[in-house]
Amino acid sequence: MKDFVKRALLLSVGWLSIVLGILGVFLPLLPTTPFLLLASACFMRGSPRLSHWLHHHPHFGPVLRNWHENRAVSQAVKRRANITIVASFLLSLFLVPLLWHKFMLLVIGSLLLIWFNRLPVVENPSKPLHQQVVSK
Repeated sequence: MKDFVKRALLLSVGWLSIVLGILGVFLPLLPTTPFLLLASACFMRGSPRLSHWLHHHPHFGPVLRNWHENRAVSQAVKRRANITIVASFLLSLFLVPLLWHKFMLLVIGSLLLIWFNRLPVVENPSKPLHQQVVSK
């Protein structure tokens, strides 16, 4: 029974992440890639069949394979993510009333941008990282 509940929870979170990731394609402040990575992690533990489907999906597969094989993102993903991070943190800075909240958001947003922009860029996820020219 415990395994059934765990598997059902993993599949539910995985499918919810897929839905949110798809919405993120169309909604500018909702990120797609983190939700796909969460779905991938849930499906790897809950359903090998769904994990295989997700990793071989024509739209989602390359991003996931790039991350899992190389711990890298493409230049297009990096550009979209930077725009989304900056826009969402600027909106949050505008909306929160307390000065210390603004400061906290500024620090977190800056650290997130520094970390994310240090990730390597790999354009062709079908080749392993050591066989590609990588830029930062």
